[in-house]
Amino acid sequence: MADFESPAAQKLLHAFRQFKKTGWHEKKIAGYNPSEFKVLVTIKHGTDEKSDLKVSEISQKLHVTPPTVTQIINLLEKDGLVERSVDPEDRRAVKIKLTSKGIEVTEQARSAFNETFAGLIDYLGEDESEQLAQLLSKVHQYFNQLIHP
Repeated sequence: MADFESPAAQKLLHAFRQFKKTGWHEKKIAGYNPSEFKVLVTIKHGTDEKSDLKVSEISQKLHVTPPTVTQIINLLEKDGLVERSVDPEDRRAVKIKLTSKGIEVTEQARSAFNETFAGLIDYLGEDESEQLAQLLSKVHQYFNQLIHP
């Protein structure tokens, strides 16, 4: 096993700390925080596949609790991005769908998100981008094995 005091370990730890400090995963995307963006995209994908989604379906897809999704839906509804409707097959269930404004905002946010990663690929180049993707996948596997042995 590698020594935690080794130069490689210190360099890796420093890189992880720097990466976390950038807060890139917390930055707004086209004016919406990452959790709102994820809900919008999930609804968009869900309605592309079938009819409108229930809050429980959105929460399952995002691996978060229904109350968390409900809070986000409330904010998005207030901004006119989503609308609720009663499920005709189950009057107790509420379906969520994007409004036309919601579709437009989701596409703008997705475009901004894609531009960020396209910029990273331009910055690193194709080969280093591919290497980074492979290494990050291995990092994910390593930490996943630690958490779920």
